[in-house]
Amino acid sequence: MVRRPAHRLAALLIAGSIPTLLVATASAAPSIEAVEVAGDLDQPVAFTFGPNERLWYVERSTGQIRVLDLDTDADERFHRVSGVDDAGERGLLGIALHPDYPEQPFVYVYVTRMHEGEIRNQILRIRDVGGSSGGVRVLFSSPAGPGEYHNGGRIAFGPDGKLYAIVGDGHDAATAQDLSDEDRGKIIRLTPNGGVPSGNPFADRVWAYGIRNSFGFAFDPQSGGLWETENGPACNDEINLIERARNYGWGPSASCQGTSPDNTNRDGANPLGPESFYEEPIGITGIAFCDGCRLGPRSEGAAFFGAVNNGGITRIVLDEDRTGIVRRTLVYEHGSSTLSFEVGPGGRIYFSDFGAIYRLVRR
Repeated sequence: MVRRPAHRLAALLIAGSIPTLLVATASAAPSIEAVEVAGDLDQPVAFTFGPNERLWYVERSTGQIRVLDLDTDADERFHRVSGVDDAGERGLLGIALHPDYPEQPFVYVYVTRMHEGEIRNQILRIRDVGGSSGGVRVLFSSPAGPGEYHNGGRIAFGPDGKLYAIVGDGHDAATAQDLSDEDRGKIIRLTPNGGVPSGNPFADRVWAYGIRNSFGFAFDPQSGGLWETENGPACNDEINLIERARNYGWGPSASCQGTSPDNTNRDGANPLGPESFYEEPIGITGIAFCDGCRLGPRSEGAAFFGAVNNGGITRIVLDEDRTGIVRRTLVYEHGSSTLSFEVGPGGRIYFSDFGAIYRLVRR
């Protein structure tokens, strides 16, 4: 395998230090640990899996999309995205494969880059021609905003075959409530070709709004529900169950004064609050569901998410209706930032930090 230098991204540290939970979270016996799958990588902030034991990952700063063969450890570059801007939280931030890959040979990435003289958040579709890139098409393009933060970047295909993406508010909370600004502070939904799908609630790309900034979402394999993790300011990291057309309350009147979590979920019409939250932020990141993940009976059907501030991995157990959270347990302390979470071969759960990719295993 090609070994690549690891770097830290201090600017990703979200406000807050040692986390204090609003409701005390139980700590499990040390029954879960992590095994390194690929090390000495250069900021693999997003990754996904293709057929034949192929792990696709991106390097945030270099713009490289790379493919690791998990059987042979061969690590090759597929494509380098040009013009990447890696200031603050910007960079090459998300990756997904077409649901029918390789019959539909398309790779999708979310990137902040300089394009035609302007820094923009974009979703690119890249054709795979025999293992090399064979053409790039811009499916989505939005101004990145005046600051270097709140770009979002998570992309994934849902069970409906549509492409979902998180777009941060661009450091301007008002955008999250502005439905005439159809990009920033929103969860968007696209066809695989970048069009507006039928069923979108506002006849544009918006699926839900009132979003501050997020590094993670996942679909519950049992219910199809969309669960999102969202960073707060100096308070209120959230876990949200996303519903079509709903407003999640982030906007210009948000404040860490007053009662949590209403103080950051009060803008716009009929705002919907989180299912769970951390009053003092952990820098909540990616999330993935256990569906045969081999982490024990308590983990089956649960979801796992990470934290950039302290590296903890937390398991949440949903209620019988799969619409609420009944238990939240810290199950593993990584010791450094935990970033993207994905389900890989055999249903196992994988995550990344700034220098490697790991698999969760039961002791």
